[in-house]
Amino acid sequence: MIEELLMAVAGAGVAAAAYAGAAARVVKQYERGVVFRFGRLRGQVRSPGFTMIVPVVDRLHKVNMQIVTMPVPAQEGITRDNVTVRVDAVVYFKVVDPADALVRVEDYRFAVSQMAQTSLRSIIGKSDLDDLLSNREKLNQGLELMLDSPAMGWGVAIDRVEIKDVSLPETMKRSMARQAEADRERRARVINADAELQASKKLSEAAAMMSDQPAALQLRLLQTVVAVAAEKNSTLVLPFPVELLRFLERATPDAKPDTAAHAPHRAPEAEIPPLIDGVGADAYPRSRTAAAEDAIEDLTGTSVEPAPAPPRED
Repeated sequence: MIEELLMAVAGAGVAAAAYAGAAARVVKQYERGVVFRFGRLRGQVRSPGFTMIVPVVDRLHKVNMQIVTMPVPAQEGITRDNVTVRVDAVVYFKVVDPADALVRVEDYRFAVSQMAQTSLRSIIGKSDLDDLLSNREKLNQGLELMLDSPAMGWGVAIDRVEIKDVSLPETMKRSMARQAEADRERRARVINADAELQASKKLSEAAAMMSDQPAALQLRLLQTVVAVAAEKNSTLVLPFPVELLRFLERATPDAKPDTAAHAPHRAPEAEIPPLIDGVGADAYPRSRTAAAEDAIEDLTGTSVEPAPAPPRED
């Protein structure tokens, strides 16, 4: 009798251990447990730790509550300004309601992935190329709003959405490179022209001050000589400005300009052969003396009277 009792107790213990092993569940800290009893959802979500279910009757589904990083495949589309681009993104989301994530949607991960691809193609068609390249924060916020509205009904919250890369055609890249180069060259020319304008204004003011004080020009000349000599050159170049000559010319009012240096070049006068002793001017032919007079008149601008003939000796 005692043996049968011990056998019954041992069998009950084994059955209890088997039941406990079948009913015992452990939910991790980053998970939540959703229990279905005969296919019906139990209202209470199991918290992390050790929990028990009814074997064969209950089914425990564990839902991960961590933030999921899901890459969105590259989507090709045409922007609003008719440029073909390929854009890929990444979506960060997490489950906030484990029961809705299991009941309201078949596979919340696949649903979020498809919604992200559709929203990305839609945002490409509504945006310009400049917005895709330089205004990504605004596009990220737009994508997040487009994904968050349907995802809330699935028990999923979108944490953030970011556009990773925008691929452009090679021709468009070359065009943008030429545009950037032309813009930088334009800015360089504007800056250079502005610098020249400022330098010319300062030089004009300096020249006006030096014209009022001629001694300043000599001081500036000496400073230039000192600056050149500081280079330890074997040859010293001493500039001699023309303004210094003008200053010296004004300082000596009695000086007269060299008229000989500024006189116009004239052709040499025609030589008239001297009269031969004892022979008057009528001894030369008339045509020769007339030609000489005409040549002198052409060169000097004055008429020449013929010299009176000396009396002839018989």
